[in-house]
Amino acid sequence: MTKLPFLLLLILLPLAAGEIKSLTISGDSRPMILFEKFGFTHTGHVAISVDNVAVASSATIDPSHLGFFLLSEESLLQVLMEMQQDPQFCVLNSHYVLQLFTFRNLSPPPHSSFKRSYPVTAPNEYSLFFANCAPAGTAVTMDVLTEVFNYDRDGSKDFLSAGLTQLPSLFFFFSLVYFGFLGLWIYILLSNKRSVHRIHFLMAGLLLMKALNLICAAEDKHYVKVTGTPHGWDVLFYIFQFIRVVLLFTVIVLIGTGWSFLKPFLQEREKKVLMIVIPLQVLANVASVVIGETGPFIKDWVTWNQVFLFVDIICCCAIIFPIVWSIRSLRETSKTDGKAARNLSKLQLFRQFYIVVIGYLYFTRIVVFALKTIAAYKYQWVSNAAEEIASLAFYVVMFYMFRPVEKNEYFVLDEEEEEAAELALRDEEFEL
Repeated sequence: MTKLPFLLLLILLPLAAGEIKSLTISGDSRPMILFEKFGFTHTGHVAISVDNVAVASSATIDPSHLGFFLLSEESLLQVLMEMQQDPQFCVLNSHYVLQLFTFRNLSPPPHSSFKRSYPVTAPNEYSLFFANCAPAGTAVTMDVLTEVFNYDRDGSKDFLSAGLTQLPSLFFFFSLVYFGFLGLWIYILLSNKRSVHRIHFLMAGLLLMKALNLICAAEDKHYVKVTGTPHGWDVLFYIFQFIRVVLLFTVIVLIGTGWSFLKPFLQEREKKVLMIVIPLQVLANVASVVIGETGPFIKDWVTWNQVFLFVDIICCCAIIFPIVWSIRSLRETSKTDGKAARNLSKLQLFRQFYIVVIGYLYFTRIVVFALKTIAAYKYQWVSNAAEEIASLAFYVVMFYMFRPVEKNEYFVLDEEEEEAAELALRDEEFEL
């Protein structure tokens, strides 16, 4: 990958990392390696420790052409222009970057090591890069330990980016909300035992997984914030995230097909949707773990981002089909079974559910991404808050629409409304 496209990925793939990271670069000849992005306050620091450095090249190299630097978002376009004007230009020589150190600063052999902490005096969001401006084919091997943090008022280190330091409290609050939601849902199930279906138990499981996922996310971010490492909470977070996402897509598909409350079985094409969505969600979660636990310094990081995006789009499209099939099936049934009022209420419910699902997918995929991209680095937490609020609103609406009640929309029969219902069913209002 050339320098320019990689720098452009900073704009297209917003990320904000932190914590203490230890990694090994082995025989890497990439001209640019992005380690992480971090929002610094006026008390920000970046510490870099490099050991076991080895450079393999067929030509004589200048050690000052290999090194680490920080690049702010504001300086990105200027650096791009410099590199466009002169393809041989070394970014380490740019006036728009904050050079940390080059291989000229390394201890003499056989040590080949360097360790130093740098204060960041100008608050901003910076990207930590390693640049290899040596002749093509020059491969670098080294062990790197990075620490990026801000100092709190009490002098303790905060390893979360300036815009993400509120996340532990945010996730903990929403976990309490979902635990309360789960308690309310269990009360509703117990109060309407005769109307409870199997899908309602799956919905209860979904709420439990969502709450556990959020509490693990809160603990994960808390330990990263305080110590720089997640202390194993990231493993639990990914486990519950996987179960939650699979359950969410499964519940949407099953509700869309009317399983358990309209019919006790799934048709062949509906089973195929589940057989497609669930394995794809496994792949998506693998990609999510790779993206979250490694970082942009691995060679296949961009590929994993593309895999995650592609799989997510397929799953979002796939879960819409069962809802559309149910709407069309109800329209066809309404022409023959003579129960216009019941079919009209079902159509209205599925039409509303269709709109709610589309709105939820659009907001969490498009609007949240836009917020992450355009929000100032100090307010990156806003996109997380918006996503959680949208998710909570979606859960509340979905659970309310398909709650177990004695006389719900599925079983409404009002003979006085039959004639009006028949006229409404002839309308094209329910065509998608």
